[in-house]
Amino acid sequence: QVQLVESGGGSVQSGGSLRLSCAASGYASGRNCMGWFRQVPGKEREGVAALYTGLGRSYYADSVKGRFTISQDNAKNTVYLQMNSLKPEDTAMYYCAATSCFFYYGSVWYDSNKYNYWGQGTQVTVSS
Repeated sequence: QVQLVESGGGSVQSGGSLRLSCAASGYASGRNCMGWFRQVPGKEREGVAALYTGLGRSYYADSVKGRFTISQDNAKNTVYLQMNSLKPEDTAMYYCAATSCFFYYGSVWYDSNKYNYWGQGTQVTVSS
């Protein structure tokens, strides 16, 4: 059974940092495509960052480029999202997602419908 478990969320002041973790079980995160999404009440889930593990390519939403970094630890079957210079608008529930990679993944990584597995989410709150 595939399970994704996020951790690392919390409350931080503007300009601070957090590192989110997504631990995968029953699923080889190092051989699949992993994404981080976020959602605030009343809005659609937004793609934040993704990793095409087989190609070593990462993708980011314009709103987080230069501030967030996605990475993986294959030995721990864990994907991370390092978030620096956090802003109040980064406040959201953050979700980890996984899917088998496909050749045009890089063009649609931000589409939540492309992912098969989801974690339960971890809340990030940034105060001004």
